[in-house]
Amino acid sequence: MRVLITGGAGFLGSHLCDRFLAEGHTVIAMDNLITGNTDNVAHLAGHERFMFIHHDVTNYIFIEGKLDAVLHLASPASPIDYLEYPIQTLKVGALGTHKALGLARDKGARFLLASTSEVYGDPQVHPQSESYYGHVNPIGPRGVYDEAKRYAESLVMAYHRSHGLETRIVRIFNTYGPRMRLRDGRVVPNFISQALRGEPLTVYGDGAQTRSFQYVDDLIEGIYRLLFSNEAEPVNIGNPGEFTILAFAELVNQMTNNAGGIRYVDSRTLDDPQVRRPDISKAKRVLDWQPTITLEDGLQRTIPWFRAELQKRGEL
Repeated sequence: MRVLITGGAGFLGSHLCDRFLAEGHTVIAMDNLITGNTDNVAHLAGHERFMFIHHDVTNYIFIEGKLDAVLHLASPASPIDYLEYPIQTLKVGALGTHKALGLARDKGARFLLASTSEVYGDPQVHPQSESYYGHVNPIGPRGVYDEAKRYAESLVMAYHRSHGLETRIVRIFNTYGPRMRLRDGRVVPNFISQALRGEPLTVYGDGAQTRSFQYVDDLIEGIYRLLFSNEAEPVNIGNPGEFTILAFAELVNQMTNNAGGIRYVDSRTLDDPQVRRPDISKAKRVLDWQPTITLEDGLQRTIPWFRAELQKRGEL
């Protein structure tokens, strides 16, 4: 296959590039690099089946030759990014998705949208299954991301129903691993970076809010299986293991031998979800998929990468 991966220089996009190349496919990665980084795909430079294009997908996308699949991952993906790039976040969810869908339709390619568990907002149903419509504040600071992805899902289904386009939608739950941005504002980079520097870990509120953490390799396997499935409607891909933020902080301190402890600060006012846990019954049934990497194992693979990055920047 010949595939286009938008957001291909990002954390998740670059791992997808690796997987498709490993499976023998040809990959075109496209990214405007406002949150992506060519360092993530530098190891692929010179690969005969890999090409990188610096381009903003909210503008017309031209790809010469055939395409078999378009995987649309382009989007800022952390609260810090939403605050810095709110309009770009909305544009890539709306205009970027529209341009990518148009390309897929023109090429007769299969289309996969990377959506998010954030479409569920601060949920009133727990755990969250694909049938839950969500509880989102459209005018809050996180609304630019939540609503961009909800709109993108609607647009994808409109193309599926109106044009018969083969579409897939993955709702991604909290994912971590090598190549995360050190300062993307999310809890995993924050905690690991603070712990490696011997600092106290910053916990907002009392730390009772929960998250479910999925190692990147499990997600990539789920996305790969979804693309080659026959399921057009959204599928949750996440790890149903649920941890309080406080318990997660204690685990990171333990695994890094950090004596800095924990520092409690006032809760953020970003409409942070109080709970998050995927119901993955559909993924098990439709994709025969479930996560295989425990949080401890995933952190053992992730912490050394963060340590090396911090050393490279002279921060350790």
